[in-house]
Amino acid sequence: MRSTRMLLSLIVPTTRAFTLRPTRTLSHASTRLFSTDYDYDLLVIGGGSGGVRASRIASGYGAKVALLESRLGHGVKPEYSAIGGTCVNVGCVPKKLMVFASRYPNEISEMAGYGWKGATPGEFDWKEITRLNKVYQNFVLKNAGVEVIEATGTLTGPNSVSIHETSTGKTSEVTAKNILIAVGGWPYKPSIPGIEYAITSNEIFYLEKQPKRMVVVGGGFIALEFASIMDGLGTDVTLMYRGDLFLRGFDMDMRTHLKEEMATNSGIDLKFNTDVKEIKKQDDGSLIVVDLDGNEIECDEVLYATGRKGKIEKLNLESAGVKTEGSFIPVDDYSRTNVPSIYAVGDVTNRIALTPVALMEGHRLSDTLFGGKDRPVDHQYVASTVFTTPEIGTVGYTEEDAAAKFGDIDVYKNRFRAMKHSFPQSETYSLFKLIVETKTQRVVGCHVATDGAGEMVQGVAIAIKMGATKDDFDNTIGIHPTSAEELVTMRSPSYYYRNGAKVDKLDTAVTA
Repeated sequence: MRSTRMLLSLIVPTTRAFTLRPTRTLSHASTRLFSTDYDYDLLVIGGGSGGVRASRIASGYGAKVALLESRLGHGVKPEYSAIGGTCVNVGCVPKKLMVFASRYPNEISEMAGYGWKGATPGEFDWKEITRLNKVYQNFVLKNAGVEVIEATGTLTGPNSVSIHETSTGKTSEVTAKNILIAVGGWPYKPSIPGIEYAITSNEIFYLEKQPKRMVVVGGGFIALEFASIMDGLGTDVTLMYRGDLFLRGFDMDMRTHLKEEMATNSGIDLKFNTDVKEIKKQDDGSLIVVDLDGNEIECDEVLYATGRKGKIEKLNLESAGVKTEGSFIPVDDYSRTNVPSIYAVGDVTNRIALTPVALMEGHRLSDTLFGGKDRPVDHQYVASTVFTTPEIGTVGYTEEDAAAKFGDIDVYKNRFRAMKHSFPQSETYSLFKLIVETKTQRVVGCHVATDGAGEMVQGVAIAIKMGATKDDFDNTIGIHPTSAEELVTMRSPSYYYRNGAKVDKLDTAVTA
């Protein structure tokens, strides 16, 4: 329970910072106004990670702050998300709990190799998904600080917002010196026949029963994570991706390694260079997915994870002259739009769509606006994890990007069977990789595919962010026996790049 509270505190603000007002009144809190010309110093539209963090920090500096979120209750259709945003409600938190649940069958399958007899995976109770998904909803935002209003907001000018209360339907207009748009993103579904039968990462948490057969469409981390989850829980999964290889933008070795591990150790049917033409519903409620070549796959659910778009449709951005790029809002390094009084953070800006990044953006914005600090955003060396099986943890440049940027790099990597899997003789392998800039010997990239890669790479990310060199890694004593010690024991490069060209040995390298 302690760990649950700790995680929630990182994503959702502490209750001491907020006053909850589902039905809004126009009375002002006791917090002083930085500017008496407006109702609020900061009005935040969207109660996700970035908006909540920005409002809490601003309030801590003494600013008069209001935050608008259309739903305060969890899981209400059609919004699905509520206060806390996608991550807490229909994203990383409930998904991670599903990841934990999905990995037990693999653990049990190796038990015989350690002397345990008669252990079997059993059958998963899908009703537990509902319980897992409600773990993080039971919090109340209270006590003076930020005024939280259950409502939607529509811009009416550069310093004014029309508020539409969810519960009462009442509409009023308020003014703010600064307006922050933090409405997040929404799953994208293409316009194909039968797309109305497909679900997304929103609805999967609320399915009444576990599908026996599922088609997952997409090649990003969301598609791969849910394919791994459902496979681990016992669903027959087909993954369809229109490209040659999934996880575009990640290091190529990690992409290839994950493909091999999935092909060897999962029941997922991988179909590359395959796209959906239409989805047909049969009389018994089952679905048929038809690809562009006319092949058909029968299933119970189709999950689309083909990207996300910004939720800007109802913001009336044009009334304030806010520029957009597609469904996203471009901003500068201080999260400011082209309108000086209007800012945006999080997924709606299409920078890095990760919860910790949105937290950083919101925090730094309030530091700058109300804390007297100069804090532009920092998107360099952001660590991330793909919660597949095995996990992929990554920070810094991929091999391909590092070669293009630095020209001369040294690449260290090793593929091996981790001790845990060696004893029961499982065909499960790990891959560790370091990218080093030759000139400075700075480690500019770390990519790991193994059990617990996310936990491992978080610590490595600190060193890389601080500018650690390969000598620093080499001078660090490893923890034995662990897989992580591989990061400080890889002594010789596997190969090199010189002037952007790959070479196996230095004596054949093209010198600068």
